[in-house]
Amino acid sequence: MLSEPRSGRLAAWGNALLAGLVSPDDAVVAIVGEDAVHRVEGLPGETGPVGLTLALGRLRALGVSALRVALPAPGHPLGLSGPPEFNARALAAEEAVVCHDAAFGLVPEVLEAGPEGDVHAEVVWHVLPVRQAPPADVPSLGEAERELAEALREATEVLSKLDVAASGPVAEAAIDAYRARSERGREVLAPGYPPRAVRVLELAQRVRLLVSLAYDNGHGGAVSAAQMAARSAALTPVERTARRALVAAYNAVVEERERGR
Repeated sequence: MLSEPRSGRLAAWGNALLAGLVSPDDAVVAIVGEDAVHRVEGLPGETGPVGLTLALGRLRALGVSALRVALPAPGHPLGLSGPPEFNARALAAEEAVVCHDAAFGLVPEVLEAGPEGDVHAEVVWHVLPVRQAPPADVPSLGEAERELAEALREATEVLSKLDVAASGPVAEAAIDAYRARSERGREVLAPGYPPRAVRVLELAQRVRLLVSLAYDNGHGGAVSAAQMAARSAALTPVERTARRALVAAYNAVVEERERGR
């Protein structure tokens, strides 16, 4: 089942903290979520990992004014600007946070700890140098919203034609869980984000959920290799559109700032 990217939580609540809209304690609680602990390693001036509160304060002192999200996938360096080492680490993690107005990026490493039956996640954010350049393939909020409306129609049509993940108890339970999570997390983007960003994020999550259900719940009517290939070919661009929209929503704070300059 899909979950919110950790880079999204770090960027959203980190931006609210940098703008003075939330306290450090509230920001850290929101960023950590259900994980056990988050640490940051590789900060200039530090010899080892430090906690999020100290790390966010240090990034501000280093000139960071906002945080952007990158959600790259093979063949699609979404939100990245280099150099190759950072891009490779971000691609392996499938996500990263890029600092605005300072040449740093953060890539999460998720470690599992604890005995069987009580395993929890510990996250280490690795700070690496980045190239200060426009991020790859990130749309504006307006573009993302228009593309998502079409992508949602396409995803629904594909699921219907290929008879996959459109019904049944597994799909229904997944949708119920998504709705419950959405109701609990109405401030997922944190204070300071425009309503349009929230709207785009929610629609992108719906599209990603449909695509995830299509892949997770068996082959449905796509019983031949050709039919499975057709489903993948149809859903891949829809999933890419949803990821682009997620990045646009999380990066809306930076977009508004750039537009106002």
